[in-house]
Amino acid sequence: MVEQPPVERRYPDFYIVGAPRSGTTFMYEYLGRHPRIFMPERKEPGFMCTDLDSGSYLDSLSFMRSADEYLDLFAEAPPGSLTGEGSTWYLFSTMAARRIRASNPRARAIIMLRDPAEMLYSLHERRIYGGSEDLQRFEDALAAEEDRRKGRRIPAHARNIKAFQYREMGRYSAQVKRYLDVFGGSDVCILIFEDFRHDPHRAYEEVVRFLGLEPVPIDATVVNASARRTSPLLRRLMLTPALVRLARSIIPKRLHSRVGPAMDRLTTRSSTRPPMEEATRRLLRQDLREDVVRLSELLDRDLVARWGYR
Repeated sequence: MVEQPPVERRYPDFYIVGAPRSGTTFMYEYLGRHPRIFMPERKEPGFMCTDLDSGSYLDSLSFMRSADEYLDLFAEAPPGSLTGEGSTWYLFSTMAARRIRASNPRARAIIMLRDPAEMLYSLHERRIYGGSEDLQRFEDALAAEEDRRKGRRIPAHARNIKAFQYREMGRYSAQVKRYLDVFGGSDVCILIFEDFRHDPHRAYEEVVRFLGLEPVPIDATVVNASARRTSPLLRRLMLTPALVRLARSIIPKRLHSRVGPAMDRLTTRSSTRPPMEEATRRLLRQDLREDVVRLSELLDRDLVARWGYR
């Protein structure tokens, strides 16, 4: 029997780095359908943003810590294909850009940005859905930022506690500049969610060409839409350490990435959240306007007008 050469283990060629709730799941799924692109089943491994991982058990469910396990995500990539991953916390992280570039100096980054006030409102809902946020009113969560910065009023089942600083997550300019400084402008593709939503095919084609490939036809449908838990208590019970350890011991390792989505299907129903209160939107935009101005100058694009921050 001829011995097969070992499979080359390498870090991804590109990363979808955020922002959250800005179309990254759509881009992840549709790039993965391209015949020359390999995307692992697990989205959001979070391996590169070690500064957001507190080291807790709950954070171990959000942030992959083993380099071997991380590289295993890409082991089945066909020869000659581009590999990529998507973790929306990478944009907010102060370390991810440098770690990505150090692991693969030729890696490219895809950044998707949404009106920060709307992004934060959607993110707050998603944090409730994931069990990390216990303040149901967005306004209460914004008001709790200072307490949470000091370690107070942190929910018992919270993951990624730095993400409770909602306003900081919405200040994109320093986050984007970090990637431009580390990667250089030619290796960063920046998309605006509102433009992407208007014409997803064009945005998809822009990204594929940025990666040096030719687009293939896609059927654009909404993914990762708003949802609510049918039973938050059941969700918390399913995340207890004993049950997770039992599941990991019984379920083959190659199927671990499917467990989370299966749990979500069991405990989720579709939901449409009411729009943000206008007074809240107005105050939040006042807080974030200066940063939107800086971002517009950085990108040489009038996002103040595009997002309505005049």
